[in-house]
Amino acid sequence: MLLKRSDRVTVIDNLSTGRRSNLPDEHPHLRFIEADLADALDALGSGERFDQIYHLAAAVGVRLVMDQTVRSIETNVEQTAALLRFARTHGPDGAGAPTLLASSSEVYGKSDRCPFREDDDAIYGPTTVSRWSYALGKAIDEHLALAHHADGSVPCVVVRLFNTIGPRQIGNYGMVVPRFVQRAMGGQDLEVHGDGSQTRCFCDVRDVVPALTSLLDSADCHGRVFNLGSDREISIRDLAETVIRVTESSSAIRLVPYDEAYGSGFEDLARRVPDLSRIREAIAFNPKITLAQTIADIAREMHDHHAEAQA
Repeated sequence: MLLKRSDRVTVIDNLSTGRRSNLPDEHPHLRFIEADLADALDALGSGERFDQIYHLAAAVGVRLVMDQTVRSIETNVEQTAALLRFARTHGPDGAGAPTLLASSSEVYGKSDRCPFREDDDAIYGPTTVSRWSYALGKAIDEHLALAHHADGSVPCVVVRLFNTIGPRQIGNYGMVVPRFVQRAMGGQDLEVHGDGSQTRCFCDVRDVVPALTSLLDSADCHGRVFNLGSDREISIRDLAETVIRVTESSSAIRLVPYDEAYGSGFEDLARRVPDLSRIREAIAFNPKITLAQTIADIAREMHDHHAEAQA
């Protein structure tokens, strides 16, 4: 989207969860740097200037956080701190570069108040349960960003994303929709954790991206926190059934206890729904792409990618 509006874009990505092929092979306004974020920032010259920074880099996915807890914590906290220090002096005229921090609905922890409002209290489990390390790390990221904004060094917007999905997303690290779609296309059982009654809200990346740019473009949104996603909730069991229907799959649904999927002591939330009042008021946000359409587009992209790989 940024390239389409004729911006000059620098992308830094270590490709841990993405593919280089998702970017144009050659584009006069695109510079791609394959590296960990902090390493790349150190290598950029002192004269680099950016009108805006979108900080989307993070260790993501429940499976990755559970399997690689130390790496996930250090990545999410240390890389964000490095990015914000960089942003202080690499904006226009050497001032702070307006920065958008991609946070997470996980920051709400296990609050039983639903839908979640941006100014709600956060409630977390004990530090002996590693599942909460991601939420706590993201909360620290938010504090860092808002503190940089408060001292006048970096204009910041914090966005708490609620299950962004869409074509090109992979399911390797616990992302439920691409994992379901991939298994459905292969005729394999769709594994639903717990009893499947837990509900989530899913929003297409093509609805999310324009909202990110609108929030960062608006000075009135700087220094604020926004929920971003859909508020249409669906149970994970119903999600699995929808994937099977849309992909016309012969797959069955298999319930897997949480202890079997993630080990003993795993905690999950019954509902995770955003209150979207603030973002609707700020930028008239209104997602339009249906869940069924997103699932169909994910399946089509997976099929095409597999066909290209086989060619």
